[in-house]
Amino acid sequence: MNLDHNILTIITFTPLAGAILLALLPDRDRIQQWGALIVTLLTFLFTLHLPFRYDHTVPAGAFQFEQNCSWITSPAIRYHVGVDGLSMWFVVLTGLLAPLGVLISWKTIDSRRRLFYVLFLLQQVAMLGIFVSLDLFLYYAFWELSLVPMALLIATFGRTENRRRAAIKFFLYAFIPSAILLVAMLWLYTRTGTFDYPQLAALASTHSISGNSTALWLASLAFLAAFAVKVPVFPLHGWLADAVSEAPTAAVMVIAGKLGLYSIMRFSFGIFPGQSHRIAPLMLALGAIGIVYGALIALVQKDLKRLAAFGTLGHVSVVVLGIFAFTVSGINGGIYQTLNEGIGGGALFMLLGLLYERYRTYDMREYGGLAAKLPWIVTMFVLTALSVTGLPMLNGFVGEFLVLSGSMQSAIAHHIGWTVLATTGVILTASYMLGMIQRIFYGDLSHRATQVAPLDLNAREHLALWPLVALFLFMGIASPVFMNIINTAATQIAETVNRTQAVNLNFETSSAKPGTATTNTLASTKGGK
Repeated sequence: MNLDHNILTIITFTPLAGAILLALLPDRDRIQQWGALIVTLLTFLFTLHLPFRYDHTVPAGAFQFEQNCSWITSPAIRYHVGVDGLSMWFVVLTGLLAPLGVLISWKTIDSRRRLFYVLFLLQQVAMLGIFVSLDLFLYYAFWELSLVPMALLIATFGRTENRRRAAIKFFLYAFIPSAILLVAMLWLYTRTGTFDYPQLAALASTHSISGNSTALWLASLAFLAAFAVKVPVFPLHGWLADAVSEAPTAAVMVIAGKLGLYSIMRFSFGIFPGQSHRIAPLMLALGAIGIVYGALIALVQKDLKRLAAFGTLGHVSVVVLGIFAFTVSGINGGIYQTLNEGIGGGALFMLLGLLYERYRTYDMREYGGLAAKLPWIVTMFVLTALSVTGLPMLNGFVGEFLVLSGSMQSAIAHHIGWTVLATTGVILTASYMLGMIQRIFYGDLSHRATQVAPLDLNAREHLALWPLVALFLFMGIASPVFMNIINTAATQIAETVNRTQAVNLNFETSSAKPGTATTNTLASTKGGK
């Protein structure tokens, strides 16, 4: 077996091996930090094998680096992993953010470090497993695993006495829809005899999963509801502000966005293309409303963590708008913007965490006049804000432009009105991001700032932030490096959903006309029973 055949297994389970190793090591000095950093760096190096060995000539719909072997005979569950243009960059992004999360937590986590880093590595295992799984049962195992470490990280390492309440809210919001998701997966298995995603997608493309349209519709809603809560899609964001406010920086960098958005594009669109097109008008509306709502609520926040939480709601809503437009540009932009949210949001939460380390507050009213004292920190804040607001030449501009242009070209009902509404979010995002920087770094020097000795970025913090800042510029200028791979997946998704919808419309039209071939066939079928 060559490395290509086993690389996804190596990537997924390296953090698990690291978690077991850290659980056996003593919790003293910096052993846990160095151990976690080595494991996450090693995992990231393994993920880089994927883009360097990715074959651009492979046709759309095919998976690469596949490993497919029998696991359980009855029910038919397989260990089937692979990546394509949709999932590959998410695996690399997960690998990149993990060592940066360890670096930014180096001094913040000063007690129960072994527990923290073991949970953190288990969270990496779950996320990587979600992105590479091509068997629904295997995917569900990783999906459920992702809930437990995150809930424990929030409950154990949250910053206030509300941490347990936030953890329970996060867990219940995610777990209850996941139980319904499991029911829908089991129904699919009873109809098809397989959990294998490529087989299910092939059956879906030929309308061979079930002839019961109501059951298919309910199953698609079960999938979408579980994923939408995890995104979160407005108005299912009730857990977001509390979880983000309480979660430690390394955990909050991965708490929203990627898992739910990826799952919608992979499983909802792949297995239920017709049903996804049917609900697209509602999702376009929720995406546009979520953009404006998130930005408006962020504008009035005084707490920096809550501002970032509602800003995140707006950013993931941009992706929802793009992917449910079902145009190639919109889906390309949605995938790219999901990567941007991980990079820009990760940088923002890291910077907020650094401020909290120094001044022990997230209240913006306690800040002011720090620009002269912290020149490197303000520079990083400004660059991150420009990326998040979509300044041309930076990564955020590419994703937002593709999403808005793609949604404007969509055939979904009322797409122009919702796109116009969503465009106002660009202005509102700039308002709360630049307003935050003005409050923290400019104006009169605050009382708290005069009491605390100024401490700018140290070498470790520079090392954690510069890779993300470099990606702001690289992804803004060299977007074709990423788009060449992403475009194949986006094109396939758009064609599959739109083709299925066209078939459904033709079927409905022909069924409505007496004497057509379809009607006669149905009549003869009924007569033969």
